[in-house]
Amino acid sequence: MSSPSVLNKFAELHSLSHYSFLQSAAAPESLVTRADELGYTAIAITDECSVAGIVKAYQASKERRIKFIVGSEFRLPELGTIILLAPTREAYAQLCKKITLFRSRSEKGHYQANIDDFFNGLSLCFLLWQPDFRQAQLIAIGEKLKSVWKQRFWLLYERHYQADDEKNFHAMTDLQRSLKVKVTCAGGARMATTEQQPLYDILNAIAQGSSLAEQPGLASNNAEHRLRSLSELQQCYPEKWLAESVAIADQCQFCLSELRYEYPAELVPDGMSAAEHLKQLTEDGARWRYPEGVPPSVKALYLKELSLIKEQSYEPFFLTIHDLVRFARKQGILFQGRGSAANSVVCYCLGITAVNPAQIQVLFERFISKERNEPPDIDVDFEHERREEIIQYIYRKYGRQRAALAATVITYRFKSAFRDVGKALGFSEQQLQYYRSHLDTRDKEQSWQQQLAQQHPEVANSVRGRHLLHFTEQLMGTPRHLSQHVGGFVIAADDLSRLVPVENASMTERTVIQWDKTDLESLGLLKVDVLALGMLTALRKMLALINSRYDQQLTIATIPQEDSRVYQQLQTADSMGIFQIESRAQMNMLPRLKPRTFYDLVIQIAIVRPGPIQGDMVHPFLRRRAGLEAVDYPSDEVKSVLERTLGVPIFQEQVIKLAMVAAGFSGGEADQLRRAMASWGQNGHLTRFEDKLINGMLARGYKQEFAERLFKQICGFGQYGFPESHSASFANLAYVSSWFKTYHPAAFYVGLLNSLPMGFYSASQLVQDAQRHGVEFLSADINLSHWDYHWLPKEDTSSVETVRMGLRQIQGVSETRIIQALNERPESGFASTHELRQSGLRDSDISALARADALQSIAGHRHQAHWQSV
Repeated sequence: MSSPSVLNKFAELHSLSHYSFLQSAAAPESLVTRADELGYTAIAITDECSVAGIVKAYQASKERRIKFIVGSEFRLPELGTIILLAPTREAYAQLCKKITLFRSRSEKGHYQANIDDFFNGLSLCFLLWQPDFRQAQLIAIGEKLKSVWKQRFWLLYERHYQADDEKNFHAMTDLQRSLKVKVTCAGGARMATTEQQPLYDILNAIAQGSSLAEQPGLASNNAEHRLRSLSELQQCYPEKWLAESVAIADQCQFCLSELRYEYPAELVPDGMSAAEHLKQLTEDGARWRYPEGVPPSVKALYLKELSLIKEQSYEPFFLTIHDLVRFARKQGILFQGRGSAANSVVCYCLGITAVNPAQIQVLFERFISKERNEPPDIDVDFEHERREEIIQYIYRKYGRQRAALAATVITYRFKSAFRDVGKALGFSEQQLQYYRSHLDTRDKEQSWQQQLAQQHPEVANSVRGRHLLHFTEQLMGTPRHLSQHVGGFVIAADDLSRLVPVENASMTERTVIQWDKTDLESLGLLKVDVLALGMLTALRKMLALINSRYDQQLTIATIPQEDSRVYQQLQTADSMGIFQIESRAQMNMLPRLKPRTFYDLVIQIAIVRPGPIQGDMVHPFLRRRAGLEAVDYPSDEVKSVLERTLGVPIFQEQVIKLAMVAAGFSGGEADQLRRAMASWGQNGHLTRFEDKLINGMLARGYKQEFAERLFKQICGFGQYGFPESHSASFANLAYVSSWFKTYHPAAFYVGLLNSLPMGFYSASQLVQDAQRHGVEFLSADINLSHWDYHWLPKEDTSSVETVRMGLRQIQGVSETRIIQALNERPESGFASTHELRQSGLRDSDISALARADALQSIAGHRHQAHWQSV
């Protein structure tokens, strides 16, 4: 008798990653990696009504031999589970549109699908049907599926060694004979390895809102939902069914590299190319920025930048940003662009940023961006009170079919992981809160596990307690759900859902795609960041006050630069209310760093961050700046990167450049390092670069001490490092706000107070600081105040700046009703609380006004006013 043949081919066509939230213990990357190690031909990630994990799986597959297949599963109570696979680019578009449709029918995080949805709109996809054999009329449903799907239809069988295995196997073979269709098999993987089974059980308990102690049945009775070896699969499934999985995989040729992102065409006038239009706008802007004549150096620089933009075909992206800021300028909405590309001459000429490139060295990272084919980095901050106008403009211009927000993946952090794991293990909410209240996850000397063991040894020494410690750590970093990015829009030339599924966000009138910013970067797709910034609201109000009072046309760009009085004020740490440098830590740094130039401000903003602090970069920089320590460079290459910051890496861009010039990183490796640094607080992502960095520097003649110090600094940036490009834009707003505080303190404080809540300080603290700067405040009064704080005209004989407090400062009043009452206020003022009621104010509003002593002109003392109000 001949021995059975050894199975050497199998394709896993049904696996769930942890982007099927709480249904899988495996990351998409680990599923791909493990399947490749086991010798699988292909693997499909088929998360439930989602493709949120496919980009990460695709990235992992690029480094391996295994084929990656895109798919998704859908659960229908009346017939079981349907898995759709995308064999071609057009099939992928059909899959994305179906997911979008199903998600659009439900609130965030859910979907609705029925059997009829699978009979149209999917003419190029493959369908695998895993029947629920408890349901009736399976043959009739199968016949209908077969009649529509024909050769693209298979029955799917999975075996996980349960009590009803034999019954289900016979039911499957009977259904196959009745329908006369092919059968394939899959593992239905929810785990990459056996070791993930306990975490998988905990996730199941979390999903059910119960504990394994209360419901032991929630725990799986084996680990057969893992990716199994080829020999195990051979013992589990008929050879013909195994072979059919490979035959299906062979027909799946779609790759995510086929996705091409086209920007809206309506931004380019007829008869012009995008490159020609962008060049024309840049040249027009250059003449606007330099009315005395464009310097030859500036022209040479923007022509170089335009050449690179053309080479990368990024013109539509710059045109889109230009269109948004053009609209904002037309509407009088203040904005500020930031990012490496934003701080370019092109963006300065287009009016995207007010940062003059002459103030800083060029931050347009040509050689990095070109080599890595990295999308441009431009964020645009708009006034926080008016950003919604920009968002609605995007929706009006492009429609909701073409524009949606990028996703943000919300992951488990310590607090949520500790709580959910603890509840799944049977700890009470009160117990967990008590244990957690004394743990400090920021403690560098003791881990939170060591702290818990010290404080509660009875917990740490118990089996359940050890599980709490172990699985809390395992769960941290695992996705919990998708949320919306703060303002990253993806805008498509046509239907966005052909590129990626779109679903409802929790906020009404918002839709979000299923990919986050990292996914978009991986595929080279561009997003437009439309962000909100409170200081811009305040600055717009300051500018309006000055321009109105002194009949000027002052703008951020025309405020005098490098004013010594502004820097002298900052050197004394007089920075309350000033953008980015008003915290106590920044105030402590200002007298030590003593900023004297704009670039000093750029460093000031970036240096008081966890990254430079964790990397021990602050003290060396200050000593060198003060002349207490010699500035040395181990090579000319390092000097070219660090000379501006005295040999100390302060900015993220410098760290990436150092990896390239000192350790020999390629552009692709530098990109991976940048991504690892962007994984905030997850230094495990950085440790895999340690050998490459240190060995690369040693091989190039650098000392061990320098190499190890640089890696420590990079790990510091993994905690939080600040990009130079962003710091430059923020420094511009810091300088402008400081200029207002120096020369126009009344306008400065009124602008801030009328834009609260924002910043570090309360209205009371800002008023006290204003008084220290010679600004007098008159109390709020229903007959004299506006809703906002009001800068009063000067008396002829007085040099004192006076501000009347706004009614906005009074707690417990309705803004809508107060503004309505002010609109109806007689020229002579309200004479009684009865008139206030007639104007629409309620007793609660009048009582609040009385408590704030804002009825003095009506009823005198606030106690008397309070009696009248009741």
